[in-house]
Amino acid sequence: MKNVKLVSVGTFLPGQPIGNDKIQERFSVNAEWIELAIGNRSRHLVMDLDTGEINYTLADICNMAAFNAINKAGVDVDDIDFIVMGTATPDSLMPATVNMVAEKLGINNVATYQVQSGCAGAMQAIDMATKFLRLGEYSTGLVIGGDVCAKYIDIERDFSQLSSSELINYALFGDGAGAAVLSNDEHVSGANIVATLNRCEGLYRQPGQELNWLGSRLRDVENVQPLKEDYKAIEEQVPVMAKEVMMEIITNAGWNMEHVNHFMTPQLAGHMTDKIIQLMEVDPAKAVNCVADTGNNGNALPFLQLEMLMDRITDGEKAIGVAIESSKWIKGGIALQA
Repeated sequence: MKNVKLVSVGTFLPGQPIGNDKIQERFSVNAEWIELAIGNRSRHLVMDLDTGEINYTLADICNMAAFNAINKAGVDVDDIDFIVMGTATPDSLMPATVNMVAEKLGINNVATYQVQSGCAGAMQAIDMATKFLRLGEYSTGLVIGGDVCAKYIDIERDFSQLSSSELINYALFGDGAGAAVLSNDEHVSGANIVATLNRCEGLYRQPGQELNWLGSRLRDVENVQPLKEDYKAIEEQVPVMAKEVMMEIITNAGWNMEHVNHFMTPQLAGHMTDKIIQLMEVDPAKAVNCVADTGNNGNALPFLQLEMLMDRITDGEKAIGVAIESSKWIKGGIALQA
């Protein structure tokens, strides 16, 4: 089994940061409540909230993130042997968004895979790519994660009439994309991927989050809520699951808690992430945390954390990453050593 390295990470956040005052103006969500209850200060969106114009597709922002990762790795697109992409919000059912990103990058004649998943999709994609590379069939892989909210935003609606389980999402979520280059070339520098974890534990458990495919348009057809969030279930279960993943991935890596220098915890919202860090008994100074400024942008978030980590981690240091998907309770994790 070959050793696999995380060579580089690239990200892309569309547009300028959108503050809570703008969210209050467009969606009738009190800005002070967002700050006090949710803890997010800003987020990025592919949509212009004043005009409703969509400035980027998911493929657009994933292409930019992937280009940044490839450029940082110092490789050529012809060096990429396969692509794995995780997203909960593809641009279309077919063609798969991963293949549109490949076209934008000028990549052809490679294997492509798309994981339909929420926040854990990035970890699932990294897990898949790591397994491929360990077997030695490929030498260089591109892993991508990204999500966009545009399908679930209809700026013409009367937001004062929405249920709290739907309205909360306009405070929580944002758009973004991230990508990483992985390699099993022993001569390439990067952080060693020591262990990964990917497991669904949703048997007989109600989903904590649901997205319908047609987005806000389905409401007009069948009066179905486009996006539903059981925030209380998530608040209760995600911190517990996150600690379980952390301890399992540390054990799988053969480490102890005190060996770990950096922790990438689940990034649900500003205050929720603080609670998770506390429950996981992680030193806040070791936490790699960005959600309060980026919003919860799903599959992009682990890559945003990994990009921050790559700027911080030094030779010999160890890092743990955890992602939890509440839609059907999926655990994801990674252990890295510089």
